[in-house]
Amino acid sequence: MQAILALEDGRIFRGQGYGAKGECYGEVVFNTSLTGYQEIFTDPSYAGQIVVLTNPQIGNYGTNSDDNEANRPFIEGLVTREFSPISSNWRSQIVADEYLERFNVPVISDIDTRALVRHLRTHGVMRGVISSIETDPDVLVEKARSIKKMEGTDLASIVSTKSRYEWEHDGPDPLRQGEGPTLPKPDLHVVAYDFGIKKNILRMLANEGCRVTVVPAQTSAEDVLGLNPDGIFLSNGPGDPEPVEYAQQNIRKLMGRKPVFGICLGHQLIGLALGGKTYKLKFGHHGGNHPVKQMQTGKVEITAHNHNFAVDPDSINANEVDLTHIDLNDNTLEGLRHKSLPLFSVQYHPEASPGPHDSHYLFRDFRKMMEDFKK
Repeated sequence: MQAILALEDGRIFRGQGYGAKGECYGEVVFNTSLTGYQEIFTDPSYAGQIVVLTNPQIGNYGTNSDDNEANRPFIEGLVTREFSPISSNWRSQIVADEYLERFNVPVISDIDTRALVRHLRTHGVMRGVISSIETDPDVLVEKARSIKKMEGTDLASIVSTKSRYEWEHDGPDPLRQGEGPTLPKPDLHVVAYDFGIKKNILRMLANEGCRVTVVPAQTSAEDVLGLNPDGIFLSNGPGDPEPVEYAQQNIRKLMGRKPVFGICLGHQLIGLALGGKTYKLKFGHHGGNHPVKQMQTGKVEITAHNHNFAVDPDSINANEVDLTHIDLNDNTLEGLRHKSLPLFSVQYHPEASPGPHDSHYLFRDFRKMMEDFKK
């Protein structure tokens, strides 16, 4: 079937439609990862976004239940250069085309994704529509312009779990983690705020000997403390961090009372809770190959990213907080640590699903922080 991608500035791309027939709407972003498309599909941080994958062939190794980061895809739509209708991999259970059709995700393929990415890099991310039912591009451009902007939108409360649950670890997967089959006996309790949490984050916490209780995004600080955790984790998630005021208020109440570790949206919320400010990046960071420098050691990590907003480093009180990590591509603040309170965060994704494993040490750092706090 034929499909059209229309951007709010009037740019049109025509191609072949796959996945679900129909229309989808969202902010169009690009991801430079070479593999791990299923993890990208199912990352809740992509809620409200149409994702362009720069790797030219997508779908050739199919999908399987082990690689899901959530129970369903969260991308609104997918844009590729070549979308494979078949799969060739011993782990494949469902071809990507059928998988995305099952969850009502439209796909447009056979377009020049290089031209699209260059357009987004030059002009910034913008709203767009994928349609396989509307043939008038002018109508689609107007639809794109009518989509609600990401700025000022709280998506965390939408994608979050609706009820508290205990994470049941499915065991380390040697294909994904390079770890053995034996899990450590849990001796620490972590309460994880779900703003759009990924399964591999929960696996990594469990691999460090943590029993994990996952709570909805709007759970009060008092209720979290009532669970008597050894530490509190603030997850990744979609949307603008500034309107998520309930989380900022809870973080202020929790700081200093328990060790706190935040990733991605959790990092941004910590920045805001500390009195800082956030801003939207021109085209965001989405990919598995971003170099990040540890400011204390000078060591460079290759890291996985998925964020559209960032914390303004000039808005952080340098007397209270150390800026620990900087992105070497654009000097974006990628990590911070409080000088006197047990609290730290990173903007990137140390669970690396998909992505390199350079930053797994941060989960060990969190465990050590909890152990030290108990002494």
